[in-house]
Order: sequence, then C-alpha cells, then structure tokens
Amino acid sequence: MADDPEVTAANAVEEPLDLVRLSLDERIYVKMRNDRELRGRLHAYDQHLNIILGDVEETVTTVEIDDETYEEVYKTTKRNIPMLFVRGDGVILVSPPVRGGI
Repeated sequence: MADDPEVTAANAVEEPLDLVRLSLDERIYVKMRNDRELRGRLHAYDQHLNIILGDVEETVTTVEIDDETYEEVYKTTKRNIPMLFVRGDGVILVSPPVRGGI
C-alpha cells in the first residue's frame, strides 16, 4: 500500500503549483510587473496564477529624474488593501513563506 502512487504525502511538491498550494492560508510575497510588490495571505489561486490575497500590503516603487542633478530618485508608496484579486499575467514571482529559521 505504501508503494501505491495514489497515496502521496500531503506536502509533496511534484509540480510548480504544488508549492503555491502548500502556501494556502499563509502570508506570501508576490512580485508584479511595473515595480509592484504584494505581501498578503493567500486565499485562492488557479492554473493561470490568478490570486486572491487578503490583508495585503502593496508597495509601488517609482523612479523619477531630478530636474537639477539628473539623478534617479526612487520613491515608494505603500497602501493596505483588505482583499485583492491579482490577475496572473502580471505576476513575475511568487515566494512562499519562510519555513523554519536559520
């Protein structure tokens, strides 16, 4: 029975989305296009990486050129969002929570 392929460990990672599945109801980090970063609790996702996050902190980084010195000035804007639907085609990276300390 232990050799039965249908009996697998609940924590087995056999394909990429399994790692996302193991992060359900955990806080994750999502890097988006256009220098957006999201940190929030993963409620749901699908095969297109459409994601529903709760208790989200969004960070948007913009780069402006100083008119006098022509130097790049980085500005970050943060906001909190109670519930957010993220369309998968804007997702660059999904990072699961850190498990265990170093």
